[in-house]
Amino acid sequence: MNFKEYIEANRAAVYSEIMKYLPLKEPDEHYKAVRDYSERMGSYRRPGLLMLCGEMFEAKRSDLMLPAAAMQISEDWILIHDDIEDDSEMRRGKPALHRLYGPEIALNAGDAAHIAMWKILEDYIVKKGIDGGSLIFDKFYDMLQYTVEGQYLDINFMRTHEMRSATEEMYRRIIESKTCYYTVYGPMQIGALVAGRTGSDLEMLKEIGKPAGIAFQLVDDILDMTADEKSFGKRRYGDLYEGKLTLIMLHTYQKANKEEKDRIDKIYAKRRHEKSEDEIRFLAETVDKYKGIEYAQKEAEKYGQLAKRAIERYKSKLPQNRYTPIMLSAMEELYVRKK
Repeated sequence: MNFKEYIEANRAAVYSEIMKYLPLKEPDEHYKAVRDYSERMGSYRRPGLLMLCGEMFEAKRSDLMLPAAAMQISEDWILIHDDIEDDSEMRRGKPALHRLYGPEIALNAGDAAHIAMWKILEDYIVKKGIDGGSLIFDKFYDMLQYTVEGQYLDINFMRTHEMRSATEEMYRRIIESKTCYYTVYGPMQIGALVAGRTGSDLEMLKEIGKPAGIAFQLVDDILDMTADEKSFGKRRYGDLYEGKLTLIMLHTYQKANKEEKDRIDKIYAKRRHEKSEDEIRFLAETVDKYKGIEYAQKEAEKYGQLAKRAIERYKSKLPQNRYTPIMLSAMEELYVRKK
């Protein structure tokens, strides 16, 4: 069994748990909007890592179900808010929620899903007791607090368009919070906490998951520029339309001449709907000219190798059971993917 197969084997159970907290009731439109992204069912990568790591450390599957549901619903409400902030067009192959219902309804739906997430975590505390339950609650709080800090930096860059002062350190700070912690080692740590692991085991998972998470985001940025829209589930060049800070564009900007820099600045200063296809084409062609995608690919390979070295370094300290090879392969699947 590989990681994708593991996710598929558990997807229905996690989804069923989520739906218990998102019932259809009056007002009808509100709850349809609240359930929308959850019903679209994303990759389930985060709850998959949470459950897989928990089972590797011998947690009971029944104990992992509520944290896994909370993990997935956190992605759903964050994406609702994120799509409003970025004015995204598509999510999971369909129009973004705010484009279906309007930003006010979508924002409120995200709030409702957010509330449901904390209710799930409260129920976990009631089930497991304050000692074990509070560790999971506190980890969620720390992980999400760090994530929204990264989101602020991301939004602030799109608001100020300060490409001239942007650095690779700024880019890494954003993805360390929004991708590494939230997408990779945070879920892994939560699974380990459910199994009663703390301290050095959590640090070990961070050392493995952090470089894998950086590689994952770099690949995501590359796919935004190269992937088929249908398979990727989002519009191609979405990062360019939204004015995102990516390593691809940062490298391109640093290599560009003054005239090109000036034009990039003017395009990035525009809102999504103000950018023309010709302007996006110019950005894409400039990326090609200065091999921005190739640079990001090299960086993704570098961090992928760092993840492999961390796995080798800690392999003997991991439990040896049928879940361990799946977890190790999952790290590689994070940055060797096509969608």
